[in-house]
Amino acid sequence: MPAAKSKSTQAAKTPTDPVTAILRQHAEEQFATELAALMEVDDRQRPPNWQLSPWAVATYLMGGTVGDTEILPKYVGQRRLMEVAIATLATDRALLLYGIPGTGKSWVSEHLAAAISGDSTLLIQGTAGTSEEAIRYGWNYAELLAKGPSRQAIVASPLMNAMAAGKIARVEELTRMPADVQDTLITVLSEKTLPIAELGEEVQAVKGFNLIATANNRDKGVNELSSALKRRFNTVILPVPAHVDEEVQIVQKRVESLGRALELPAEAPALTEIRRIVTIFRELRSGVTEDGKTKVKSPSGTLSTAEAISVVSSGLALAAHFGDGSLSAEDLAAGVYGAVVKDPVQDAVVWKEYLETVVKARDGWRDLYRACRELG
Repeated sequence: MPAAKSKSTQAAKTPTDPVTAILRQHAEEQFATELAALMEVDDRQRPPNWQLSPWAVATYLMGGTVGDTEILPKYVGQRRLMEVAIATLATDRALLLYGIPGTGKSWVSEHLAAAISGDSTLLIQGTAGTSEEAIRYGWNYAELLAKGPSRQAIVASPLMNAMAAGKIARVEELTRMPADVQDTLITVLSEKTLPIAELGEEVQAVKGFNLIATANNRDKGVNELSSALKRRFNTVILPVPAHVDEEVQIVQKRVESLGRALELPAEAPALTEIRRIVTIFRELRSGVTEDGKTKVKSPSGTLSTAEAISVVSSGLALAAHFGDGSLSAEDLAAGVYGAVVKDPVQDAVVWKEYLETVVKARDGWRDLYRACRELG
């Protein structure tokens, strides 16, 4: 009679729960409890096809308490900016979230779509290779060759699906697309219709349809929007967090969320370590130390909040798998160097000067100075 399998062997062969195995859930899935709690108490007027009222959408984004449910803030900053963005989507104007990289444009876009439509997946990712078909529609060529042009042969784009369903479509990195591809949106935003020239038909937008685009003008490879397209958008500029405490709070929340999703066996990062990274990035961005006494050179990169989140998350992974699980200066040093030094010549000089004039002289930062110096 064969020996019984050990519990450890049985556990190793137990299939992973498909839900818990997902690396990153969509916003409407991750925060389903919050959205359900808001829907239950939301008795305010809702625009056509919105699952929540504008007030409830703002509460979802900015945080609050609904009954026994705590609504976590998705955006840390001026509430008025979010109110303007939400009000725009309740009109016939599209919304353009504009700002330097790392200010949370994509994050806000996703959560707006999740709260309004219950679906944040109608997404077009803008790149230098994005074609008109990605915005309008494509063709199933096997069906096209067999039966000719027909509705069945059309491969609908996320934009077409959003128009037909009365939902929010999202276009990420609009300025990455070539100018002629960007202008494909003009007819949709002006006439609220998508012509299908091959069939002599059109898809008309159902009430509730709108579009959120994100764009920045700081990265290389950016294509300016035409004046005609700009006029079709109401632009909301998302600024860099005004205060260090705001930025520390954003980094802390996002790092904790990522740590849970990645199941990192490490302690939550101390606020002291997060504050040091945020302070370094803010000083190098602004060209002056927090106390205003010392001017510093700025590197070529943007050193955004998103990069601070990445540095702390990478440090946590190092601490978890190659350290004692507690985030230290040694765990952060490589990430900081990689974020600051994008140009190995120019940025290396900027970073070395900052180390010697600011980090070295700052009380309580000697461990970070030594760790960074050891990296060369």
